[in-house]
Amino acid sequence: MNNQHILSSFDNAIRILREEVLAMGDRARHNLERAMKSLLERNTELANMVIADDDEVDEAEMRIDRLGMEMLVRFHPVAMDLRMVISSMRISVNLERIADHATSIAKRARKINNHAELADVNLVEPLYRMAYQLLSEAITAYAGHDSSAGASLALKDKELDRMHKTINATLGKRLETGNGRSEDYLHLVFVVRSLERIGDLSVNIGEDTVYLEEARDIRHDHGQQPGN
Repeated sequence: MNNQHILSSFDNAIRILREEVLAMGDRARHNLERAMKSLLERNTELANMVIADDDEVDEAEMRIDRLGMEMLVRFHPVAMDLRMVISSMRISVNLERIADHATSIAKRARKINNHAELADVNLVEPLYRMAYQLLSEAITAYAGHDSSAGASLALKDKELDRMHKTINATLGKRLETGNGRSEDYLHLVFVVRSLERIGDLSVNIGEDTVYLEEARDIRHDHGQQPGN
């Protein structure tokens, strides 16, 4: 990244910053999709690809952080411009954590795939679909400057949490009986935990979108009025 060229104007830097965040979002979402496909379809090659690509997401987060810091130092942005830089940097951190969870899922899928097929793997799919939807909607809300969509994610995450508790209870019972597959069931417990955390991190992205568009921190909303 040639920062001297990017920083030739603030508008250009903002454009590049948003493009970097959105590209990182697509990469994190793609990694999650491949990680879960590797588990559900017993495709270890996909798991290996997700693990190998993890460094690219880390590098993207570092690029966004460097660019954001240089924009703050050089341009001293205020109001919405300042919020754009700060929220984009915070979103990149959440995306990096989501990608880490995708990598963790891929590693556990690879271990489960080394053993005989386990039908209960399919118990995880509905939770994955909901977590993937939350992540997609969070990225879309940021891309579309849609604070309403960003704010709506918290309620949808409550349903994901309820589903997580139900699936986790079922897997806990399977883990107790074991049937020689205790290790695999334990891996599935951690997979559903990662999916639950991806939901939480997607909500964080939605909250950052509200902060960007309305100057409101809905995590600690004390009734302040939206600003510019």
